Amino acid sequence: MLEVYERLGTHCHHKADSQVVLTHEQRDRGRLKLVNDQGQEVRVFLERGKPLLVGEYLKTTCGHYIQVAGAIEPVALASCDAWHTFARACYHLGNRHTKIEVGERWLRIKPDHVLEEMLVQLGLVVSHEDAVFVPESGAYNHGHAHH
Repeated sequence: MLEVYERLGTHCHHKADSQVVLTHEQRDRGRLKLVNDQGQEVRVFLERGKPLLVGEYLKTTCGHYIQVAGAIEPVALASCDAWHTFARACYHLGNRHTKIEVGERWLRIKPDHVLEEMLVQLGLVVSHEDAVFVPESGAYNHGHAHH
């Protein structure tokens, strides 16, 4: 079993020995029990409240380097052509403390029929897809998680 207590950030001078594929919800937790791509059990013990980033490196107590990958998961994709409409949608989602990934007049959220209906009523086109979900980390965190 591999144990992780150390984060190395997204730039590491060592080649990853293995990889773990995590959903957004898993990346948001500080304590995890996982299996890496080589079938080894990995236990993660990190500071709570600081989500793991896609591409981040972790170091185990035995010197094994693990890279975090994002899992493909169901998301709702909403888009429009008008910046004003897009800004209103982002405002209303933020007002509901919804985790949101933001692009150029498109956004992703976890599927939620109530929020999706609101977005349609605001004038956005909503569809569903499978993608890595990387929401913004929030105004009070340093930097943002969007790539």
